[in-house]
Amino acid sequence: MSVLIETTIGDIVVDLFVKERPTCCQNFLKLCKIKYYNLCQIMTIEENYIFQTGDPTNSGRGGESIYGVLYGDKNRYFDAERVPKIMHLKRGMLSFVNNGSDQLGSQFFITLADNLDYLDNKHCVFGQVAEGFDTLDNINSQICDEENRPFRDIRIAHTIVLADPFEDPPRLPIPSRSPSPQLEMIQATNKIALDEKLDEDEGKTAEEIKKELEQKEMRAQAQILEIVGDLHYADEKPPDNVLFVCKLNPVTTSEDLEMIFSRFGDIVECEVIKDRRTGDSLQYAFIEFAKPEQCEAAYLKMDNVLIDDRRIHVDFSQSVAKNYTWKKQKQQMHYIKMLLIRQQSEINGRYQSVGIPIVGSSSKRYRQTKEWKILKHRLTTKATSLGRSLAFAF
Repeated sequence: MSVLIETTIGDIVVDLFVKERPTCCQNFLKLCKIKYYNLCQIMTIEENYIFQTGDPTNSGRGGESIYGVLYGDKNRYFDAERVPKIMHLKRGMLSFVNNGSDQLGSQFFITLADNLDYLDNKHCVFGQVAEGFDTLDNINSQICDEENRPFRDIRIAHTIVLADPFEDPPRLPIPSRSPSPQLEMIQATNKIALDEKLDEDEGKTAEEIKKELEQKEMRAQAQILEIVGDLHYADEKPPDNVLFVCKLNPVTTSEDLEMIFSRFGDIVECEVIKDRRTGDSLQYAFIEFAKPEQCEAAYLKMDNVLIDDRRIHVDFSQSVAKNYTWKKQKQQMHYIKMLLIRQQSEINGRYQSVGIPIVGSSSKRYRQTKEWKILKHRLTTKATSLGRSLAFAF
């Protein structure tokens, strides 16, 4: 007598020892018939040993026999059959799990190696795998945690009874269809989903894999630059309306470049970068146009053009320093404004605390006192320290 067990990673056909283990086989066949094992997880996988399933609660402590389903909790388990003695001699032996009191329920396991004599006289063998040893290999190769629970969500999808010599007991609740999954099963868990790919590169060409690796490396480098402060944020892009011009003649000035490039459109800013100490040209410049289209036109026309006896090179700017500087200046102005407002409010509060009007001869006399000089020194020190912190922050 045979049963087809369809799992989410392959099928297994088991032959049952009906003559040697009639009670166990009847229990297993009727549980399969009422779809009791459908959606049960393979709870534990011990490499080259066994895998265990058959608990609808997927906790390892649940499950009941067909007699418990029919006649209540008093018949949840039944006594194990010991005669004749059948041993776990080879891979693919099907056994019911002993609950510790020499009684059996619904949980079962299948061996993944030969000669597991440790299991003899403890658990009850009632069948063996006839087909699907490749599925056993697949299950045996799964990665598990420290408690031997597989990271992948492997379940029994269906159990199909191919032959059943036993009559169905009265009131056997055979469903018309397979049970639907519960909400807890559908919701996200810490297990790898059934439809989730284990190999992200499966089906991709070498070029596609190389391109993805390059993109990942670029994102990683951008995040590193963000961490060290070279980028404001990882996805920051250089402006599309700024040209980078290099190989300039040292005598070429910003005004010269602005006049030459202005025929392509309105120029917002043109700057030849100079050495801070000597003021000499570093022979490269940045030109910002009002529109990206004007920048593209200048790029197409001006590369390798002769200016002041030098053939210049023109490219789109790959620097985000301009963005950073403009944001820095804008935020610095905001903080300076807030600092001035704070200082003025503190001075006004000081006047009011000593009963002196903000304007008038009495306030002028107060500013000549020692107390005012101390307050003025404290405010100046605070402004200096805040200015330094702003310089470090930006």
